[in-house]
Parts: sequence; C-alpha cells; structure tokens
Amino acid sequence: MQTKLVIFNCDGVLVDSETLGNRVLVEFVAEFGLVLELEEAILLFKGCKMADCVAVIEQRLEQKLPQDFVTQLRTRTAEAFERELLPVEGIEAALDKINLPICVASSGPLEKIKLALRVTNLLPRFEGCIFSSYEIGSWKPAPDLFLYAAKNMGVQPSSCIVVEDSVLGVRAAIAANMKALGYTNQSEATLLQSFAIPIFDSMYQLPCLLSDY
Repeated sequence: MQTKLVIFNCDGVLVDSETLGNRVLVEFVAEFGLVLELEEAILLFKGCKMADCVAVIEQRLEQKLPQDFVTQLRTRTAEAFERELLPVEGIEAALDKINLPICVASSGPLEKIKLALRVTNLLPRFEGCIFSSYEIGSWKPAPDLFLYAAKNMGVQPSSCIVVEDSVLGVRAAIAANMKALGYTNQSEATLLQSFAIPIFDSMYQLPCLLSDY
C-alpha cells in the first residue's frame, strides 16, 4: 500500500521535550515529598495521558494532589518550553526531504502542542494539521486519535505511517491498522524492539526509512 500520509507524535519526535517536561514534573512533585529519578519518570509517563500520570503520583504519595496541580504543572512546563525547548535534532532536515502530506497527532492539549511547535519554529509546517486526544476524549494506546487524524486528512488508515517514540503510541498505530516507525535515542529502545517495526535513532534517517517502508 502506497504511503499517503505521515503522522508524527509531537513530544520526543518533533520536539525534544521528554527530558525537559519530565524534569519540570520531577521538580514539582519533589515539593510534595515524592522523589523520582528523571529516567524513571520518562519511562513511567512517556505517552501517558495526564490523568494517568496524576494517578501514579498520588498512589506513590499516598495522598491526593491539590486541585490546581495540573494547571500549575502546565504553567511551569510552558515556561520551561519558552526558555529551553528545542526541535529534535535533524527533524527540520528530515521534513524538508519528505514529499508527503504530514500531520501531528499528540496526547497533549492543543495549546501545548502549538506552543511546542511555535517555540521550535515547526508550527508553519503543521498549521491546520494538528490533532489532540483532548479533541476526541481518547488517548493512546486506543487507535482513535490516529484514525481521527487520518479521516480529517482524507487518507485511509492503511496508507498512513506513524512516527512514534512510545510503546503506547506504537500500540495505537498498530491498532489503527497503520504502519509504525519507532524513534528512540533513549534507554527504552529495547521496549520498542518488542514490536516488529523498524527502529531508528536519528531523524536524518527518516526520509530513507519512509521511502523504503
């Protein structure tokens, strides 16, 4: 089946936000007495919806977090993004060489996705082609977000390739009957290798992978 659409996850695929976002989280939960290592937080929370992250933190704390915890966390994360967020290395060069329609499908809120893309100067490439789990109330590993993106882009699921960096995202792509590519420069490469999909560690490789897949 000829590829007609490339669907990108945002965090960790387009923008180098996994370490930065989880650092903010680790620093914030420390104020409540929970000590989390950064690597552990990345493995725990990558690709997860916020409600699930909060549930894990509350379970470990054995207490409820303040009602405004998520609002405060999003504010702190946005401030860190404005100061420090960078695009994933090689993504701009890769996008320049991809001659296919592209879009973003992310578990994050729309405003967070747009902020991340704006700060890294990637927003013009995806304007009008950004899809959020919050729009449909469904999160990975359910296939709904990717199916929603494909439908809005006017492409059959079997003609899509998803570029993901999380186990939940790859599971969602497979459930949507889409091909998946696993991007990783982190220790969870072995987790992605449990799927029968190509794994790569440099965005400079992406255009060739897409043309060969």
